[in-house]
Amino acid sequence: MSVAGSRRRLRGWARRQMYSFFSSIGALLSHRVGTLMTVLVLGVAMALPLGLHVTLSNLEGLDLQEEEWGAITVFLRNDTATEDAKRLAEAVNTGTEATATLISPEQGMEEFIHSSGFAQAQELFEENPLPWVVLVTPRITEQQELGAVVSGLVSWLEEQPPVDLVQVDYKWLQRLSGLLDLGRAFVSVLTAIFSLAVVVVVANTIRLDVANRAEEIQVLSLVGASDRFIRLPFLYGGFWYGLLGALLALGLLSLSVFYLHGPLQHLLQSYGESFRLKGLDGNEALIILLTGGLLGLGGAWISVQRHLRRLRTDGILGRR
Repeated sequence: MSVAGSRRRLRGWARRQMYSFFSSIGALLSHRVGTLMTVLVLGVAMALPLGLHVTLSNLEGLDLQEEEWGAITVFLRNDTATEDAKRLAEAVNTGTEATATLISPEQGMEEFIHSSGFAQAQELFEENPLPWVVLVTPRITEQQELGAVVSGLVSWLEEQPPVDLVQVDYKWLQRLSGLLDLGRAFVSVLTAIFSLAVVVVVANTIRLDVANRAEEIQVLSLVGASDRFIRLPFLYGGFWYGLLGALLALGLLSLSVFYLHGPLQHLLQSYGESFRLKGLDGNEALIILLTGGLLGLGGAWISVQRHLRRLRTDGILGRR
């Protein structure tokens, strides 16, 4: 093919793209209310899984301290002597696959006053009511299961004479981790369902556009327009629907994060904590926009192919 022929084909392709581009925008603006309603439906459908995704991302940003999940708190009897407490800690360090940290009653009171802010609490007691505490952290290898190791340590510790109470907190932390895993799976399911909903909504909207422009399509077919030329404005229309829906979803998500940030920060400050609620970053937002546009394009493709075939079968378009 000559250079001149290639240029003519390129100019023809560019003209078709420009015609379809502006034709699709004109079709959207010609029925603003319908376009707005469709975009609202798409935006809300996309915002729901995005909101749950952002919620889980912020929860995963919290420090769950997984390395301390197997920690065991051992409270000794009030009458336990210092030598007995040290002897038990040494027995844990040498006789088990764990590390023991000894906390004296004085250290425990200092930590309590520091964390609670009740400096006058110590004056209420004639003597320190806190017992000796041993923090036991098991050393877990890849071949070992946390629950089995912790259960064995708890059984051994409960048999020791100075021990009054053994407390294990790893189960609720494991449940929280399991809930986060369930939440991630739920986000995946919701994303698939609402992606299908976007495709269906766009396909139904494009179907109505095709039906409303049946006479225009017939005229274009009579003057020799190809199916590709007829189909292109509807594909652009589907792309705009998906893109605008994704843009609205990002806007709704940003407004929600902005609205919730103040109350959440105020709540956490009352506990002496600081946490910044995060939304989507630039790359994630770009992926959402492109995904929305492609979903709309896919829905438009399915719908326009089906209904162009039906128009041709009904004799409205000439057979090719």
